[in-house]
Amino acid sequence: MLEIKELTRRFGESTAVDHVSFEVRPGEMTGFVGANGAGKTTTMRMVMGVLGIDGGEVLWQDRSITRLDRRTFGYMPEERGLYPKQPILDQLVYVAQLKGLGRVAARRQVQELLERFGLGGRAKDHLEKLSLGNQQRVQIIASVLPKPAALILDEPFSGLDPLAVDSMVDLLREHARDDIPVLFSSHQLDLVERLCDRLVVLAHGRRVAAGTVSELRDAGVPRFRLVLGGDAGWVRDQRGLGVLDLDGPTALVEVQHDGAEQHLIAEAARRGDVHEFVRVRPALSEIYREATA
Repeated sequence: MLEIKELTRRFGESTAVDHVSFEVRPGEMTGFVGANGAGKTTTMRMVMGVLGIDGGEVLWQDRSITRLDRRTFGYMPEERGLYPKQPILDQLVYVAQLKGLGRVAARRQVQELLERFGLGGRAKDHLEKLSLGNQQRVQIIASVLPKPAALILDEPFSGLDPLAVDSMVDLLREHARDDIPVLFSSHQLDLVERLCDRLVVLAHGRRVAAGTVSELRDAGVPRFRLVLGGDAGWVRDQRGLGVLDLDGPTALVEVQHDGAEQHLIAEAARRGDVHEFVRVRPALSEIYREATA
């Protein structure tokens, strides 16, 4: 397991990362979300040893992480690092060899991944000849060569078309199934919600929320939708409730005092037909806006 404990990084008088803690568990995908400048990239760089740590520590397998540990990680930085004027196949094979694969095995694995991402016919092309989306695919391949002990990916879905996103999703899921901890940042909240086992939300360098999607959706003020057989205007007068929306027979309320929802449903049943009474859980985008406000 990868553990980030009280990580802190300052640039002069500015604190970019402020005592951030979370875990990236084996076999789970952890989504790292936050606005630009929230501290995601800086945190990832400290995890990988690219930036020094002003406070806190990074643990790997219950001990302080080492340079050798980091060499086993797959890392995709914010600034992509491959060479634009070199053939794709040659530099990917070289990357794999740097990480310990023999040349024959490296070439075989690279060719398999190029085929998987639809680049089998472009292996001898220079990177700069590819579209930005295809260059991103090459960067993804470089980050998973060879099989990594953990994956740290900074905006891996940026610039990918839907087919490439599907290929990337399948690849990440395969690594997670092999008990590899996966941490990736993304601004695509719908994708994060669909993929991730856990989420970490940063704002202004601080962790403001963390947990599973279900935990985060259940953590806020409970909301309920009530649909009646008649007009729901009377709901405004019920104690312990805040009315968020009211439209004819439909009311959306939030519970401000414990038990108020029970009194509401009882009163609704006394007044007439109740067609629906359900808990409404917020989407990840709404959770994100509330946590980072």
